[in-house]
Amino acid sequence: MLSSLLLTAFVAALCGLWLASHLRAKVRPPLPPGPRGWPLVGNLFSSISRPWEPWMQWSRQYDSDIIYSNLAGTPVIVLSALCATEALLEKRSAIYSDRPTALMAGELMGWNFLFGELPIHLSAISKRTHRRLFNQEVPLNATKHELRTSARVAAHSLLRRLLNGPQGYRGHLNGFAGEIIISLTYGADTVVGEAPYLALSQQAARIVTDALVPGRFLVDLLPVLRYVPEWFPGAGFQTLAREGKKLAEMIREVPFTDTKRKMASIAQPCFTVNALLALDSSSSSSQSTFKSSPSSYYDESTVKNVAAMMYIAGVDPIAHTLVVFILAMVLNPQVLKKAQGEVDVILEGKRGELPDFDDEEALPYAAAVVREVIRWRPVAPIGAPHRLSTDDEYQGYHLPAGSLVFGNAWRKLYGSDPEAFKPERFLLANSTLNAAIPHPETIVFGFGRRICPGRHIAMSAIWIAVVSMLATFDISRCTDPQDKGEEPNETAFGGGLHTPLPFKCSIVPRSAEAADLVRATPAMYSSR
Repeated sequence: MLSSLLLTAFVAALCGLWLASHLRAKVRPPLPPGPRGWPLVGNLFSSISRPWEPWMQWSRQYDSDIIYSNLAGTPVIVLSALCATEALLEKRSAIYSDRPTALMAGELMGWNFLFGELPIHLSAISKRTHRRLFNQEVPLNATKHELRTSARVAAHSLLRRLLNGPQGYRGHLNGFAGEIIISLTYGADTVVGEAPYLALSQQAARIVTDALVPGRFLVDLLPVLRYVPEWFPGAGFQTLAREGKKLAEMIREVPFTDTKRKMASIAQPCFTVNALLALDSSSSSSQSTFKSSPSSYYDESTVKNVAAMMYIAGVDPIAHTLVVFILAMVLNPQVLKKAQGEVDVILEGKRGELPDFDDEEALPYAAAVVREVIRWRPVAPIGAPHRLSTDDEYQGYHLPAGSLVFGNAWRKLYGSDPEAFKPERFLLANSTLNAAIPHPETIVFGFGRRICPGRHIAMSAIWIAVVSMLATFDISRCTDPQDKGEEPNETAFGGGLHTPLPFKCSIVPRSAEAADLVRATPAMYSSR
């Protein structure tokens, strides 16, 4: 009798649970609109290459700023309006700031340190340690002078390289970005100007960004594939993972070890030296037998990780944006002439000097050009994914826990003609900057707690390079019939960083006086 009662109670409990679950499913809001997928793979094949394009197409097709799709069982939420990204990725950042496990890029390639995932022996330290160390050692106000000094010197070096070899402009732009970032990260006396280090960062940026494209590697969606041996047919990702792991080790160890070896000779403040000196000071004042003292929240491995993050994340985005600037000026000569006219007014009162950071407020059109370059062809159109940690609701839609969430607002935010290059969209009728139009850096550098902490470095570097080139060079289509390079194309982009494909152009001094001004920059600014 007792057993029958227990069995009846158990069955009733199961029925109650099923009914409750069924009722919840009935009253649960619907998922956001989106395309129907194939069995098992969902919308995977629509999102492997340049996923931001089908996402924006779906947003228009379903007339919705929030889209749902499926990558082989993984729910994907795409936000195509700034109000949606602000409401979720910023105001609800507590549940939207997780990162999905990047199996290919993280575990297999060894790039976990880029995502704030610390080694096992540091597991007791918060994952926020990397960001905290960066913000402590690279605060905005403390680095403003050092950053502007490095950026100014690097910009003038860029001008000299363009004067002597304009056909190599892409390499010169990479060198400019590398000179600034490597100087701030590892010190000017360590690796500045050494081509192998720049090539290392560019190779690393390409391999990581390609690995992070949603659905690019099936192992991210089917983790069991990590156990497939490299020799097995179709396991080419294992070969790429092995090569990526070697590169990850090099990117962390080579410049860091070089900086430690040369610390005594590095007079210029830099992140690595400052962080190591602070760590040594903290350790020497403690009697602890641990490698880092209890009063310090990081150790040498953390410094190495954050330095590598700065090294990788800084160079390519700056160089990419400046290549886009060159492309935009070639395709829009009227914009170039207008921006040069504004800069010329400043130069008239500078007695033979180039534009400097003190001139920024007096150059609103140049500022609008920089903003439009960033908006028009952003380096990372969708950025890195966020992961929703719990079920949520927005605009009457159910957003399931575990969803990958992307902000894809770069197109719809700025009007009905997003493909047009129009700096005027950021200006008022009186040619001053329109404060009501959001700066595109609020989109391309991420959202909420995951916003890029080094964005002020990138923006300062891009601005000084742009106004320096406007002051000294004419940029136009190449008219040399002997040049067999590719014609500039506003839609010819490739790679995980969405970089313009190689194109030919003409970069020549605006005048003999401009050429002389470029040649004079080393002596003119040597004492600054």
